[in-house]
Amino acid sequence: MRSNTAEFFKRTVIVVAVALVPVLVWYLFEVILIAMGAVLVAVLLWLGAEPLTRWLKLPHSIALCLSGLFIIIVVGGAGYLFGAQISTEFLDVFNRAAEAQKSIMSQMQGSEFGKLVLSHVKGENLSITTVATRIFTISANFLEALVVTIIAGAYIAAQPKLYRDGLLMLFPRRMRPNVRETAEDVANALRLWALAQLIQMVLVGILSTIAVWLIGLPSPLALGVIAGITEFIPYLGPILAAIPAVLVAATQNLHAVIWTIVAYIIIHQTEGNLIVPLIQRHMVYIPPALVLLGIVAIGFMFGTVAIVFATPIAVVIFVLVKKLYVRDSLGERTPIPGED
Repeated sequence: MRSNTAEFFKRTVIVVAVALVPVLVWYLFEVILIAMGAVLVAVLLWLGAEPLTRWLKLPHSIALCLSGLFIIIVVGGAGYLFGAQISTEFLDVFNRAAEAQKSIMSQMQGSEFGKLVLSHVKGENLSITTVATRIFTISANFLEALVVTIIAGAYIAAQPKLYRDGLLMLFPRRMRPNVRETAEDVANALRLWALAQLIQMVLVGILSTIAVWLIGLPSPLALGVIAGITEFIPYLGPILAAIPAVLVAATQNLHAVIWTIVAYIIIHQTEGNLIVPLIQRHMVYIPPALVLLGIVAIGFMFGTVAIVFATPIAVVIFVLVKKLYVRDSLGERTPIPGED
């Protein structure tokens, strides 16, 4: 009797453990995303502190505090100076986009092909306002994860040696020098990637604002902000940025639509063929196919929201493979991203 009870208890534990594996894996993925976000926050703080420690010779702690204060002032100041204008322009963009969408759908209803297309797509999923509401809806879980990410990133930036040494303690002594070197390579690559990404976002945002202003579209500042923010998402960002601009242009006339499409194509062709190569030559170059595969893999595992982390995760994996496998295991001479 006692043996039967023990066997039943053992099988129950195994079944429960197997059932909990997907849940544990999902929570592990969420922890990985939060950890990556914290590392990016730390990298951003390091970027602001580096000029102060290098040129002004300030202590790291003071430089880090000034870096965080500078970021808060810039974000808060921009929100204070342009917040009302941007919010008004965003509302105008969404209203005009919704108006253009209704006009396009009504025209599609007038043709057989349009009716065929609309019959295979639910109308509510095409609503610009619905999509915008879903994008900008902030849940309590998201806010909690955001707060944890920022606080954790600040702690990592304040005491990087503490967390690096803690990571080293997980490995045998003989492996620690190589792990330390690899961690430094990953941190350096992420720092240069973040700097390159900020430069690209600012340039694309400025160029897009000027372009739509010259075309004569309303709310150029909001459209420029959208273009700059979506630039953080590789390859998909330009498409996401062009959609509201084209819809806003559709409320004007056909010439505005054509000029808007041409302007966005020119901006992103210039970025892809001139700006990005110049930046990557001095910073970090990741093969485009690897970034695209990273986007697909991250989106499949974590959902569409996690796509924003696809490139930094690809950078980390790329450095680890080149450093630990190609160079250390195979003995091939290969450059590490961000390495002199």
